[in-house]
Amino acid sequence: MTPRPSAAERRPDRGTALGGVGVLLLIGVAIVAVGLWHVAQGTSGLGAVDLLRALGGEDVAVGGVSAEDIVSGSRLPRLLAGVAVGLALGAAGALLQSITRNQLASPDTLAVTAGAYCALTAVAAFGIAVPLWASSAVAFLGGLLAALLVLALTGSAAGTSSTRLLLAGSAIAMGLDSVTAMLLILFRESTTGLFAWGSGSLGQLNLDAAVRAAPVIAAALGAALLLHRRLDVLGLGEDNAASLGVPVRSTRTIAVLCAVLLTGISVTLAGPIAFVGLGAPVLTRLLAVRVRALRRHVWLIPASAMIGALLILLADAVLRAVLGAEGATAIPTGIPTALLGGLVIVALAMRVRDAGAARVARAVRSTLRTRRRFAIATAVIGCAVVATVVVALLLGSLQLRLGDVALWLQQAAPELVARALDERLARILAALLAGAALALAGTAVQSSVRNPLAEPGLLGITAGAGLGAVVVVTSGAGGRPVLIAAAIAAGLGTFALITVLARRGGFLPDRFVLVGIGAGYALSAVTTFLLLSSDPWQTPRILTWLSGTTYGRSLQDVAPVAVVLLAALPALFALRRQLDLLAIDEDTPRVLGMRPGRARLGLLSLAAVLAAVSVVAIGTVGFIGLVAPHLARSLVGARHGRVIPVAVLLGGLLVLVADTVGRTVIAPAQLPAGLMVALIGAPYFIWLLRGAQDR
Repeated sequence: MTPRPSAAERRPDRGTALGGVGVLLLIGVAIVAVGLWHVAQGTSGLGAVDLLRALGGEDVAVGGVSAEDIVSGSRLPRLLAGVAVGLALGAAGALLQSITRNQLASPDTLAVTAGAYCALTAVAAFGIAVPLWASSAVAFLGGLLAALLVLALTGSAAGTSSTRLLLAGSAIAMGLDSVTAMLLILFRESTTGLFAWGSGSLGQLNLDAAVRAAPVIAAALGAALLLHRRLDVLGLGEDNAASLGVPVRSTRTIAVLCAVLLTGISVTLAGPIAFVGLGAPVLTRLLAVRVRALRRHVWLIPASAMIGALLILLADAVLRAVLGAEGATAIPTGIPTALLGGLVIVALAMRVRDAGAARVARAVRSTLRTRRRFAIATAVIGCAVVATVVVALLLGSLQLRLGDVALWLQQAAPELVARALDERLARILAALLAGAALALAGTAVQSSVRNPLAEPGLLGITAGAGLGAVVVVTSGAGGRPVLIAAAIAAGLGTFALITVLARRGGFLPDRFVLVGIGAGYALSAVTTFLLLSSDPWQTPRILTWLSGTTYGRSLQDVAPVAVVLLAALPALFALRRQLDLLAIDEDTPRVLGMRPGRARLGLLSLAAVLAAVSVVAIGTVGFIGLVAPHLARSLVGARHGRVIPVAVLLGGLLVLVADTVGRTVIAPAQLPAGLMVALIGAPYFIWLLRGAQDR
């Protein structure tokens, strides 16, 4: 039973209530003002003056369509959808942040949005026709399963470290997004338009969807408000709340169900609009520094909901004001909100304290391995690489034999066989070298930031390189040399920006990881914007390339990776002692005369170059930089003199296997290697995270 405040405690609530009401009224006025601006925008040419004339009783028509029909047919549905989705996401984010006591918790960082979108995409891909209420139920179940998985992996639903929560949510969201992308590629006809909708779109056919969703949103908000006293006390900590009579488990359960239900409704209405659930509660809590009323959930939840509605309407209105009504039709509202969310994560990361050496000591603990085991592991993995290369040469839409390969090596093969093997050789080399580069980069990143769950894909480096490549492709600015230069420059530029931000107040590993994740989200939003604003015929091709594929690669594409890898591999091997020391803690290297900050900066710079050139060869591929170093440490121990060569071999092997399976399992159609890696890497990451929790 929730404790009731005494009479003395209730007296100050009158002023607090007035402050809460005042804030809600101000936010409501802002919503009305932005809503009026929002309604005055559109492709029909009906402006604010025309709307005022129509409100005055005049018969106003544009293109033979009355103002009333234009407003009720397109503009009002869009406005109400924005308000409904904003209310739902703002309240959902507030609830998730309260029960986890973590400002980085949201429907996006807990993979709720990704789970709901994946579930809805699966329904569409398999041609299952469902009404709105059933679609909401599908989204609810998908989001709920994703959220429960993230919360289970992070150990405790409350007080979870920001880095751990965001790593778990980001990795699971990456896995779910890979499944979604695979469905979009395999079922193009059934999922037409879902890519753009997948970034969040307020376009509605009529008022029906928003009207039907309104009672569910109101009910979920009402249930959340009934928990306000419990949530206030839960903020004091689990033990204190339990001692004061708060049923902690049931409170969390109801709050999670309400948050996921609100998120599912919003995804059903407008697709996955990103990071409103993060930004709205964060802004509300910042206001709470000056307005004490917002520290209580009875005001915090509705204020977060209303700020969510304001953010969505403002983002949509600004987008159409900048690009014009016609230009903004192809750009989902979720893109500017995703950019905002990435910036919010970066801002919050600047206030994060490092988790310290305790976490690291558990992370790097490893049993000693003998030289014999190292030699055996290296030989076995090397043989597996050779065998996989042979299989990759033989398999494909055209099945070949070893005799064909022998003739090809003698330059005596028929033209069709020679062409097929030339193409496969370039793809094999691209997969091997890109995988090796990512594994080497991941080894450097994990040891430098002392987090075995970090990797270049989660640090925003590959997102920056991908953005640079997409800029070249969408603008037609040049050929492959320009694309290579742009990808490397953008990857290094992203790393430089992350480094500058992370070094404020000291180069803390946790801060570096969080800033990288936030930058990655923001850069991905810009990449999606470029994709959707470019030639629509280019979108599927670029989407496939961004998913990680060796299709169409030539030896010229492989050359930059080979050059960088040949230079970086001996350099990192020579720095193996520094890597060993950085992986321990922050003090040991200093005691031994090493400067951790300078060494970390150099190692991460090298990792950034490796990750950037890998994007040129194979696109954006995640998890290899995570899985390969961890597998290497489990096989040969934690000493980097042994980890580096084994991780490089494993990285090349994993990407080659994924590419070979992707281009043969449904031949002549192909699945990008990046999606295959993510389907393998996400479950492995879950296993790693669970194991780290058990320790």
